[in-house]
Amino acid sequence: MKLNFANVVERWGIFELTLDGPSSGNPYMDIQLSARFKNGLNEAEADGFYAGEGKYCIRFMPFEEGIWTFETTSNCAEMDRLSREFACTSPSVGNHGPVRVKDASHFQYADGTRYTPIGTTCYVWHLQNEELQKQTLRTLSQSPFNKIRMCVFPKSYLFNEAEPERYPYEGSPSTGFDLTRFHTGYFDHLEKCVKDLADLGLEADLILFHPYDEGRWGFDRMSPEEDERYIRYVVARLAAYRNVWWSLANEYDLMKHKQQDDWNRLFRIVQECDYGRHLRSIHNCKAWYDFGLPWITHASIQQSDVKVVSECTKQYGKPAIIDECGYEGNLDTRWGSLTPEELLCRIWEGTCRGGYVTHGETYWNPEQTLWWSHGGDLYGKSVQRIEFLKAILEDAPDDLLYTSDSYDAATLSVRGRYYLQYFGPHRFAYRDFVLPEGRYSVDIIDTWNMEITSLQQTFEGRFRIDLPGKLYFALRIQQIKE
Repeated sequence: MKLNFANVVERWGIFELTLDGPSSGNPYMDIQLSARFKNGLNEAEADGFYAGEGKYCIRFMPFEEGIWTFETTSNCAEMDRLSREFACTSPSVGNHGPVRVKDASHFQYADGTRYTPIGTTCYVWHLQNEELQKQTLRTLSQSPFNKIRMCVFPKSYLFNEAEPERYPYEGSPSTGFDLTRFHTGYFDHLEKCVKDLADLGLEADLILFHPYDEGRWGFDRMSPEEDERYIRYVVARLAAYRNVWWSLANEYDLMKHKQQDDWNRLFRIVQECDYGRHLRSIHNCKAWYDFGLPWITHASIQQSDVKVVSECTKQYGKPAIIDECGYEGNLDTRWGSLTPEELLCRIWEGTCRGGYVTHGETYWNPEQTLWWSHGGDLYGKSVQRIEFLKAILEDAPDDLLYTSDSYDAATLSVRGRYYLQYFGPHRFAYRDFVLPEGRYSVDIIDTWNMEITSLQQTFEGRFRIDLPGKLYFALRIQQIKE
């Protein structure tokens, strides 16, 4: 048996083993294939998958440098007990590994580099025509975003009524779908899109299930066995990509064909199959999932009142992302018609409460191409102001924490060193402060006009700062190093 693989792979890169095997019968159902990888005391097991045309693949993301050995296991004799080795080298420039949870409120890459989620939502951009997909990637390349929420399955919903060019299973809407046979071309394309995002430095927050089907294709109401087979297949194909996150479902509580035990079981399958320990969460409509459960790495919340994020972090001891607080746009819906000022206010408020808030845009146009679902161009006014916030956060210490001392103004701080306080809809004329010993500089930040005014004098002890008394201002106080 010829084994096709690269002898050298960088750390957190993709090792891929390709084997020739049977194509008769139903390879998705009939053939089991996996491999165990070893590097000193490090061990991991990765499932293989049928890639079509008699080809089988096993992918692995090596997480330590050095020599890795592997041995296959299969119920197909010609693919069983095959062993070799490969070298894992240091990561290339820009490869920081997968994102991990750092502590109760922060994330970081596997190599320790700081990561602050600046996300957007674009549910099925990868299922649009080729030119629109290219435009989406061009837009993302010029944006501040480093994370995007997207579905694996196609979507049937408002402004999402056309049939996709591809389907995840063999078959068609007219003839039905064979849920025992995956459409390899569909997942080949999904992988390409995930890789394109990685090349731009974006994390792909993949939504595995959603309720926006209502039986149109039937992917929202598969049997438990079909759900499990789908999860195992997707994880086998995509767990080697370092920029993948798993969102088990979007608005999971609207999927009435599944109960709490079903979600718990599916989470455990993802956890079992994913040796790479990618981030895992689930997104609600109204009823929150129990984010305290051990298979959840962080909270993913839909909530218009972003003030809940600080209490969520405190309650669960995990980072919290409000992945949907509403969308900047002009649709005839409550959720799709936020002003850019309101969306930006929510993002600043949630950020200064120790959480993270995801952007979204839903401006109607004659082509009915909305960023929130289809991608394309961004028309809103909040994006450049999110980029302004991102720059402020990048200049801040990486251990900022929410403090409830200033209960009437959301505040991130490192006590005695740095304070970032947001006033939002409050038009304060002044603020009083009492800070630990030291001398401090003060900047007044106009978050809407993206202007920073540095005060000339320095401050210490008890002091008052005069403010413009206008909307959407913030204050930055930094200790002056002697």
